[in-house]
Amino acid sequence: MNKEITIGRRKISADSPVFVVAELSANHNHDFGRALEIIHAAKEAGADAVKLQTYTADTITIDCDDPCFQIKEGTIWDGTTLYKLYEQAYTPWEWQPQLKEEANKLGMECFSSPFDFTSVDFLEEMDVPAYKIASYEINDIPLIRKIARLRKPVIFATGVAYPEDIERALAVCKEEGNEDIILLKCVPAYPTPYEQVNLNVIPTLAKTYDCLAGISDHTMGTIVSSAAIALGARMVEKHFTLRRADGGPDSAFSMEPEEFARMVKDIRIMEKALGSSKYTLTDTQKLEHGGSRSLFVVKDIAPGQPLTPDNVRSIRPGCGLHTMYYEEILGKKAKTFLKKGTPLQWEMIE
Repeated sequence: MNKEITIGRRKISADSPVFVVAELSANHNHDFGRALEIIHAAKEAGADAVKLQTYTADTITIDCDDPCFQIKEGTIWDGTTLYKLYEQAYTPWEWQPQLKEEANKLGMECFSSPFDFTSVDFLEEMDVPAYKIASYEINDIPLIRKIARLRKPVIFATGVAYPEDIERALAVCKEEGNEDIILLKCVPAYPTPYEQVNLNVIPTLAKTYDCLAGISDHTMGTIVSSAAIALGARMVEKHFTLRRADGGPDSAFSMEPEEFARMVKDIRIMEKALGSSKYTLTDTQKLEHGGSRSLFVVKDIAPGQPLTPDNVRSIRPGCGLHTMYYEEILGKKAKTFLKKGTPLQWEMIE
């Protein structure tokens, strides 16, 4: 898989800034003005991109009350049906070109998760720069194949994926000549308990599938996304709202602007702190290296007097001979008078 991917004007690679995405999802509460306000708030909070979801209740499921369509898995949406949830949560399609245009005006990228062929066609008309495959669609091979053929970056959430699901999805992308792939560690629990996150899977995904990896984070707070950077995450996605108290299907586990801004700040600090994997000293460290230990005269030594543990010691700073020569110089004689505090040098020794 490619290790450098471009989404719009953003390069994503091991050496590029982490790609931070604000997920709009259902937090617009069917108010177009609010959706625009969220996009502006995401920009102010430091997001690189806004992500939408492109479906209707009829394109993602069917209107049926049979038991298998009832939500009863211990989620925040229990007690309703899939159809009713998606009727409430979908983002009107007529908004989406305008939302993308607004995000682009603000310097952010905008892409979406499609859920059927018609939504892919719609998003292609919008000319989105990438596609995200949601967790529950990673086994929709016809949908993945249609998207892969477009030769745009494909971002997979792996929340419900067995290894064979990931392998099959990636194989389809390769068959279609598309190796611009990002795998996101994801847990479909809303919000996700910390003990279920398993951040250590991020480097496993990157190594096992030889690709860029990241996280779609549904935990509360900033710590998980920030910590993911240290484990190699090159993309971070978080649900974003103006205020959780405003309600909506996804509000309970979404980030408010102040939290999102703090997360972005922490991510940027983490990037600086991680630095390079190459072991070298900074200019400050090189300068401070002079403060390390070396061999000094610690008592006056007369000419011809032997050097002993009593008159030569390893002390700070590092102006004298290296301490590795300590055993070698013991018993040798001073050529001249050596005053206490003299950094020992070879030319001072017979």
